[in-house]
Amino acid sequence: MRDTIQTRRRTGIGASIAVALLGLCLAPASTASTAGTTAAATTTAAAGDRGTGWVRSTLARMTLEEKVGQLFMTQAYGETADTQAPADVALNQSTYGVDNGAELIERYKLGGVIYFAWSNNVNNPDQIAGLSNGMQDAALDQKRKIPALVAADQEGGIVARVGPPATELPGNMALGATRSTEDAQTAAAISGTELEALGINWNFAPVADVNVNPANPVIGVRSFSSDPTLAADMTAAQVRGYQDTAGIAAAAKHFPGHGDTATDSHTGIPIIDHTREEWETIDKPPFQAAIDQGIRAIMTAHIVVPSLDPSGDPATLSKPIMTGILRQEMGYDGVVITDSLAMQGVRDKYGDERVPVLALKAGVDMLLMPPKFDLAYNAVLDAVKSGELTEKRINTSVKRILRLKWDLGLVKDPYVDVSDVPSVVGTPEHKAAAQELTDHSTTLVKNDGDLLPLAPEDGQSVLVTGGGIAGTTAKVADKIEQRGASADVLDTGTNPNEAQINAAVAAAQTHDVTVVVSYRAWQGSYAGQRELVRRLTATGKPVIAVAVRDPYDIAYYPEVPAYLATYSWTGVSLESAVKVLYG
Repeated sequence: MRDTIQTRRRTGIGASIAVALLGLCLAPASTASTAGTTAAATTTAAAGDRGTGWVRSTLARMTLEEKVGQLFMTQAYGETADTQAPADVALNQSTYGVDNGAELIERYKLGGVIYFAWSNNVNNPDQIAGLSNGMQDAALDQKRKIPALVAADQEGGIVARVGPPATELPGNMALGATRSTEDAQTAAAISGTELEALGINWNFAPVADVNVNPANPVIGVRSFSSDPTLAADMTAAQVRGYQDTAGIAAAAKHFPGHGDTATDSHTGIPIIDHTREEWETIDKPPFQAAIDQGIRAIMTAHIVVPSLDPSGDPATLSKPIMTGILRQEMGYDGVVITDSLAMQGVRDKYGDERVPVLALKAGVDMLLMPPKFDLAYNAVLDAVKSGELTEKRINTSVKRILRLKWDLGLVKDPYVDVSDVPSVVGTPEHKAAAQELTDHSTTLVKNDGDLLPLAPEDGQSVLVTGGGIAGTTAKVADKIEQRGASADVLDTGTNPNEAQINAAVAAAQTHDVTVVVSYRAWQGSYAGQRELVRRLTATGKPVIAVAVRDPYDIAYYPEVPAYLATYSWTGVSLESAVKVLYG
């Protein structure tokens, strides 16, 4: 594995991102957009002939099996591409019949891989960079020497596959709360630069869904806004940050728009009842903005939109949506990748053998994480051999995929320099910028009687109660104590019972102020939080609710005197929350 190889983009990366971020802070969004678009156009024009030639010559030499392999992206278990760790080998064997990622690429000639924590891919920055280099080694060891796309879902906020010591950044709704396209672009530039240093050349972000349904179980704070215009502006800004500044591919998701659902497509088939006019007004604008900004990829949604396709097919499998609307009406000719094909929303109607074939017939290019990989791969091969799919149709998608790899510079050099990782990932400059971005986003929704800010010098005792994710209450208390105040913790979880509520109320009576952490209290399964906040408020003691995910919780306990929304439970979000508490 090539751990320390010099690469095309590592030289002076710290200085270059610093200059880029300074420019983003000083220049209006329109200036950054024009500069980025001009630079991209110049680069593309200069490389156009060579890129087209490489794509054509490579495609002409490929077998059908190699072409079909390029259409697939999936996860491989393990910290390294050639792992021999027993647990990872067992998972790879049960899933694919191979030991590791290198063997997976060898067997299927994959177009790319995707990283997750649960597949043991993202344990620390040096490991991730080494894994990426190992995957590229495996890809270039194949006869055609086609580099691999390496992807992750690094949206920011609550969805970040690469965690600390990489920089934690605010998610979409937090950025949307700032109304600042400069902030959105800066966050994407930082995130994309760190991903690029790790060998992750494709980020499945930004989320372009317009969250007009507060009860949306799967999008929520992953969306910039319920305002289509704001969501479109922020989406375009992040495309600039990821692609023009950081040099990786972005993917706007989930087309044609997952923002007005009450069903999670991981577990069922959402039906969007927007009229065609409503879709044009609400859902379309962010995706069109991404396309106009030069987005390199679009990810599909496993949703049914009868006004766009009355057949009842999920959008991923719908030719009227994927070809008729996305490609023909909206003018998009880049890569289209499915959301995970293991999600129930795409599996229910046709089954795992038919889904990949129907997706390609609809106009999709890449197939992400089919649950039965060998079945899916062979289903596509068989469809070509039977004539249901033509090889010309396969070639169309393979050309787009190869072109993406060329445009990302992977053909010239797909490797990263592991020794450069500490100077790029999680640097003090990035973390300071991320904290400033997050401070801009934390929202004080209600402050009756000017309860906030608190004064640590007053010697007030603080109870931190409620629940959240990964020890949120304890983390809040620790940050309060760092400011010189006294804080006690009584964690009641995300759905407290009567005994837990009574204990919290009793504890509140012995403290001067109560901070109650709220996590998706609007959901029925977490309804105990509503009663907890109501009962705490009824004590007459000062109560401050801190919503660490969806900002909608206050609708279920409007009597609380003070309420702030952080949109996330990450360290930077909790730090910002405590800054608001104490001014």
